[in-house]
Amino acid sequence: MKVGVISDTHGLLRPEALAALQGCERIIHAGDIGSPEILDALAAIGELHVVRGNNDLEAEWAGHLADCLQFDLGGWQVLLVHDLADVPAALDPGVRLVITGHSHKPLIEWRGERLYLNPGSAGRRRFKLPVTLALLEVSEQAIEPRLVGLLE
Repeated sequence: MKVGVISDTHGLLRPEALAALQGCERIIHAGDIGSPEILDALAAIGELHVVRGNNDLEAEWAGHLADCLQFDLGGWQVLLVHDLADVPAALDPGVRLVITGHSHKPLIEWRGERLYLNPGSAGRRRFKLPVTLALLEVSEQAIEPRLVGLLE
């Protein structure tokens, strides 16, 4: 299963991001969305899992969104939160994939049997950080993550 992971769009959904996400069965947005139109566009591609970010907290349209989600992704338990600081210290041992955003810094890091993934920011460039999202190939046996750069 091909899964797209995006975060920190802050109201900007780049054409390059939409192109990179085509063919994904599921889309995961790790918060700081910026507008409901972004969720509509992503939901048109695949099943959507989304949490609100700190910049979405005051937005009326985002009031129904969760701060934290746990769900199954092809047999893998996933914890989705916007900020790594909000990951519980006593994390459910069944969680094999932790997805966060917030820092705008892309990260793929295996900690034992658990993958920590931050797709980076797909919105406006912040400082000199790259503009990225992540794609996952998920099977019963493995999760294979890769970052996709959206700008030169």
